[in-house]
Amino acid sequence: MKNIDRKELLELGERLLKCPELGYKEFETKRVLTEYLKGKGFEIENECFETAFSVSLGKGRPHIGLIAELDAIPTLGHKYANKNDSNATHACGHSSQCAIMACVMAALKKKDLKGKVTLFFTPGEEYTDIKYREKLIKEKKIRYIGGKVNMLEKGLFDDCDIIFHLHAMGEGKYKYSLDSDLAGFVYKKIVFKGRAAHAAVAPHLGINALNAYALFNDALNMLRETFREKDSVRIHGFISEGGQTVNSIPERVVYECYVRSMDPDALIDISGKVDNAARHCARALGASASIITKPGYLPFTQCRELSEIVHEEMLKYVKDEEIEKGVPSMAAGDIGDISIFKPAIQIGYGGFSGIPHGRNFLCTDEDLTYVKTAEIICDSVLAFLKRPELIRKTARSYKAKMSRKEYEDYINS
Repeated sequence: MKNIDRKELLELGERLLKCPELGYKEFETKRVLTEYLKGKGFEIENECFETAFSVSLGKGRPHIGLIAELDAIPTLGHKYANKNDSNATHACGHSSQCAIMACVMAALKKKDLKGKVTLFFTPGEEYTDIKYREKLIKEKKIRYIGGKVNMLEKGLFDDCDIIFHLHAMGEGKYKYSLDSDLAGFVYKKIVFKGRAAHAAVAPHLGINALNAYALFNDALNMLRETFREKDSVRIHGFISEGGQTVNSIPERVVYECYVRSMDPDALIDISGKVDNAARHCARALGASASIITKPGYLPFTQCRELSEIVHEEMLKYVKDEEIEKGVPSMAAGDIGDISIFKPAIQIGYGGFSGIPHGRNFLCTDEDLTYVKTAEIICDSVLAFLKRPELIRKTARSYKAKMSRKEYEDYINS
């Protein structure tokens, strides 16, 4: 069934693609979206955390929550990079998410809905630009790094029965994906501290912080053989400060990284091992290591019952063999934190070429990326609303993976 205005959707997608902004700075993105939605007769609700907002349709139950992410990610060399904002680029496809979901809401507005649908536009999903976000936290404009985490703590998703999200996929043989669970991660900033000295005249008087990092990096490589396959562990990072001057022994070296795993217990265990390696490798060379660990995002487990409904709708547009099913991903997102408390799904959609987060990531099949995906989302929402008993049962039987107190203790740790 044709629900979506193709021309309108593609034009909105193009506008959003060309105004990429980093998290909590998505002011132009918000302006474009609110202008479009107000033009369709929507009232803007729940404006908070700099750029977050929502729009709603209908009333009562079931209450379906949709999510679209506003932010871009720094990507050097992309043709649409925002040179005025750390080369922010929609190299993760978030602009297409927003266009799709906004046009889905416009299509649903023409329907007689038996229930309620709320579309939440969420800022700051990409865990980046940390200094800016720490500044916002100090100014009490946000409390946490991730946008959905802030919105979750504010209780904005509490009334929803289920949550429905989508995310772009890199190029490959599949057009869509279902039931792809995501990893969780913690963020670390490790500062190795040594002692400066003249690198040529008196290196023996210095303590080389870069050497301390190098020894730690070797220890990380040795730790990797202890990781269990089932835990799907990744440790990846970069040196954000590697010394002060060529002519001095490096006194301060800063390494930032994520520790990822599909298993929360493994994540905590390995995080501790990384800390031990950093401290003891530094100490072995007379240096020291100070470590800041911030909770990132929790692992995301898909709600299979909801995915089955979406699968039925997908088959109206693509063949079953074009849908990838049940393949876990080491990617992470703050949708994982929502899934601690709510039954949620995230579908993957294709039509892109290049590497996600890379300079060559672009939409090359507009009908797949935008039009078919929007039709699937629209049909799926209507299918959810036609199954109120199933949605009610799914919501009531869902067991939260943490209590609110446990979650607050974790994200504040």
